[in-house]
Amino acid sequence: MSETLTLWGRISSINVRKVMWTAQYLNLPIQRIDAGAAFGVINTPEFQQMNPNAMIPVLNDGDYTLWESNVIVRYLCEKYSNGALYPSDTKQRFDAERWMDWQQSELNRASALPFAQWVRTAPEQRNHVLIKEHTRKMHHWLGIVEAHLAKQPYMAGNSLTMADIPLLSEVHRWWAVRARSGETSPAYPAIERWYAPLLAHPASKGVFDLPVS
Repeated sequence: MSETLTLWGRISSINVRKVMWTAQYLNLPIQRIDAGAAFGVINTPEFQQMNPNAMIPVLNDGDYTLWESNVIVRYLCEKYSNGALYPSDTKQRFDAERWMDWQQSELNRASALPFAQWVRTAPEQRNHVLIKEHTRKMHHWLGIVEAHLAKQPYMAGNSLTMADIPLLSEVHRWWAVRARSGETSPAYPAIERWYAPLLAHPASKGVFDLPVS
């Protein structure tokens, strides 16, 4: 078991939430320190010694410091899940790695602008052309996830792995954006089936039961 982990980052961050959910799912003792946005901290020399990018989250595990949210999720799953979330089979592990990279490179890139527009931008300043374009992209990517989860219970096979966690965080934020916009959305029954028990898991307390902001 780990000594207390320390995580820097505000809980409203999609990337901090995925790390917190992982730690709570694994019953790891973790202390979170607010940083980023209105909390500041990230531009201090002390923080930038930990992460020269001045971005959250940052994890300290004893004398080891790590940044990049999906890498932190991988690290926690490999070190602390006893193989449950970090596949030992090489092909399954790289299947999980692929979906985690895809979440960052495609899904998050598509969802970030509509989120910023609907949640953090005044109505009179919203760019509805860009919102429509990025929403279309998001539905395209979610269609890929829907087809994938229609064939198997989880992103990397028959059991929960690290691959599911970044996507959980992404879908949680997107569902909130969809509700905020009031616009109609395609049905995603396979995603809903996968998402509901993960959202209801005790690891979501203080993470995905909080509003998106």
